[in-house]
Amino acid sequence: NLAGISVWCQTGGWHRFRRLAFLEDDGRDFWLRLNSTVALRVFRHGETVEEAVAAMVGAERAPALLELLQLSETVVKELHYVRGFAEQKLFFRRVRIPPLLHVYWDCLFINHAVRKVLRHFVADPGQALHQGEAAYALFPKMIERARAAELPVEDIEHWRDFCHLVRLARRYYFLPFEPDLVERIRAAKKAYKKAWPAERRDRYRIKVSFDPFPLKRQTLGWLSSLFLRRQRGYRVIDHILTLNLLGLVFRVFRPGKSKRVPKFLRKSAMGVETLFR
Repeated sequence: NLAGISVWCQTGGWHRFRRLAFLEDDGRDFWLRLNSTVALRVFRHGETVEEAVAAMVGAERAPALLELLQLSETVVKELHYVRGFAEQKLFFRRVRIPPLLHVYWDCLFINHAVRKVLRHFVADPGQALHQGEAAYALFPKMIERARAAELPVEDIEHWRDFCHLVRLARRYYFLPFEPDLVERIRAAKKAYKKAWPAERRDRYRIKVSFDPFPLKRQTLGWLSSLFLRRQRGYRVIDHILTLNLLGLVFRVFRPGKSKRVPKFLRKSAMGVETLFR
């Protein structure tokens, strides 16, 4: 009973990432074209994913690409996302809290605030660490599969180096604090910037701060139970406080326009003002 389908593809221009889908002459938009083309062929022509991939790259290259895609999916689910947090449904006002908290558009945040929030919501830190390490270990096989499929290997190598920082960030979030790990994160950030200079390619911004977050864990728990809900329907406190009173305070003081709010929260799609509409 499908009447129609709209397939969204990243056409370029979001923050630092400027690749233009279907408009690049050097093939560097391959991953964008892959997502869009396969989705359209699956829904429009009723093809399987395997058939759609083979139609795009040829039968000989398809097996290596399909294996690469399966491995990449594991990296996204197990390393980019923290499963113990992402599987929770948390709502603030009319918006669901994003399941990916520490990677926002083109930024990776490694700071004490994120550490405290994730440690509060993730019940099994050991499992989160194991999942992340296991996912990162897939990169050698992914690079080999990319070469076999004659795909842009440099993109996978860049992703590997970025995910090394994501892996170190996860250790910082869930392991006891160690100054040695802090230095490793700072060194990895410098190595990432040196390996991938901005003049060479688009890259992520790594936002690092180890300044203590002033909110105590008990206070964080109390505030989260007050302002966040785990159901789509509104509670009585939501009608009184989060929907009406907080919305009024935001409209009066307009903190979303303040220079004190980081630029990425003021200027980004799904920025801070989205929470209070």
